[in-house]
Amino acid sequence: MKSDIEIARSVELKKIKQVAESIDIPREEVENYGRYIAKIPEHLIDQSKVDKSKLILVTAITATKAGIGKTTVSIGLALGLNKIGKKAIVALREPSLGPCFGMKGGAAGGGYAQVLPMDKINLHFTGDFHAITSAHNMISALLDNYLYQNKSKGFGLKEILWKRVLDVNDRSLRNIVSGLGNKTDGITQQSGFDITPASEIMAILCLATDFEDLRRRIENILLGFTYEGEAFTVKDLGVAGAITVLLKDAIHPNLVQTTENTAAFVHGGPFANIAHGCNSILATKMAMTYGDYVVTEAGFGADLGAEKFYNIKCRKSGLQPALTVIVATAQGLKMHGGVSLDKIKEPNLEGLREGLRNLDKHVRNLKSFGQTIIVAFNRYAADTDEEMELLRNHCENNLKVGFAINNAFTDGGEGAKELAELVVSTVENKPSTPLEFTYKDTDTIEQKIEKISTGIYGASVVTYSSIARNKIKLAKEMGITHFPVCIAKTQYSFSADPKIYGAVNNFEFHIKDLVINNGAEMFVAIAGEIMRMPGLPKEPQAKHIDIVDGKIEGLS
Repeated sequence: MKSDIEIARSVELKKIKQVAESIDIPREEVENYGRYIAKIPEHLIDQSKVDKSKLILVTAITATKAGIGKTTVSIGLALGLNKIGKKAIVALREPSLGPCFGMKGGAAGGGYAQVLPMDKINLHFTGDFHAITSAHNMISALLDNYLYQNKSKGFGLKEILWKRVLDVNDRSLRNIVSGLGNKTDGITQQSGFDITPASEIMAILCLATDFEDLRRRIENILLGFTYEGEAFTVKDLGVAGAITVLLKDAIHPNLVQTTENTAAFVHGGPFANIAHGCNSILATKMAMTYGDYVVTEAGFGADLGAEKFYNIKCRKSGLQPALTVIVATAQGLKMHGGVSLDKIKEPNLEGLREGLRNLDKHVRNLKSFGQTIIVAFNRYAADTDEEMELLRNHCENNLKVGFAINNAFTDGGEGAKELAELVVSTVENKPSTPLEFTYKDTDTIEQKIEKISTGIYGASVVTYSSIARNKIKLAKEMGITHFPVCIAKTQYSFSADPKIYGAVNNFEFHIKDLVINNGAEMFVAIAGEIMRMPGLPKEPQAKHIDIVDGKIEGLS
């Protein structure tokens, strides 16, 4: 089979205005970024049409180093829905350069289920990530300048909470000292970098409902505290307008196309292990304005992405999924069943059975939100009929959920028709029920963290560092305890320990810090040893990315 990038090159792309017209977006509203990419203004969103559209969330079992293929399934399902005569659009996040050049090599789907042009989407795309990085670091520069210029007046901050960001995996930037050198080189202080997907500006862009809401949220960003204990915000700097200007184009959703020339919106890119893991509300609602079915995904496993999709994105936007699809693979389940990475391609029914406990726990969790669930088996070449039949029987007879095999990687929309038909029949025959959130807005911060940790993850006790407790106290004093909680933890386990696979229960869950995202209006609780600035692996994907005869190689 051809590589992802070879398949991408073999597709004859339609001009982006043709793609827009195919879903009834007027040509004059399309802002071209070259021939095959465009931005669509958010004023086209029609809430009455959003209310009628059927939103399908795609999530997955706990991530493994073998991969799960959630994006491929999401795109494949949209292709399959179009194949069976439904007007379907997929809405995804934008890839980050960090993992593209680090572990993954790309995040635009795979095989014959991709969003295109994949090379541009995986790299600089429409510049949204650069705009977010610039806006975030502009705040940092303006804050440092304010402190420098007002030092002689006796002004200072007792605690500075705002770091810098960069869309590169770079462990050396996690902790830095800035302002070294002469007195005119600034104020010496300890700081650090997060990766751009973890920026509060990224979360704000993805959660903003319009341009005015974007500016309001930027004004409210908490930068630190004065010696008098007062909160110091971007509004106090007086630069919210300038920062909003840097994002005036980035806020518009990006329109691209799939390998079968159907419409796709790709906008926003927070990671789900260190951020809230969902594409923008604006892009989702734009897709729902023009699609009868909209397929969207939430990052990593259901304990991370899906939980945040429901408890944060849906809570804030009013979105209501008609159905949730959970993706599973035989290889991933075998890893959760104790089979070593080098043997997961070998038939092993016992290992698969043992790994089903991970799927079972995710399905129980998803049902706790009141969701109707189906399981999509993402098929790999090494999978056997016995393994697939075992999983089908378990889903249909034990879990009482629908089951379909997805072959979109090799066969595109044709290979996802079984899944698409199951989605449509399930949605039409079993009306969705209102979402049931894990916690109430009125719960304390500790109660919210503990309800997620014990109810979703399976922890028996939650502990807090003194740093985390102090941040919780500050949030109480600010009167913002009604914000939802985004827990930053490893994607490889229900626990905070990435080495514990399967369906672990009865463990201690430790919160070492709490980030107050006053503009994004949520708290980020840092659990275990999770880092908001990843490092590069021993063999970065960058070693395999190159330009050969004018063509980019190595992206996937």
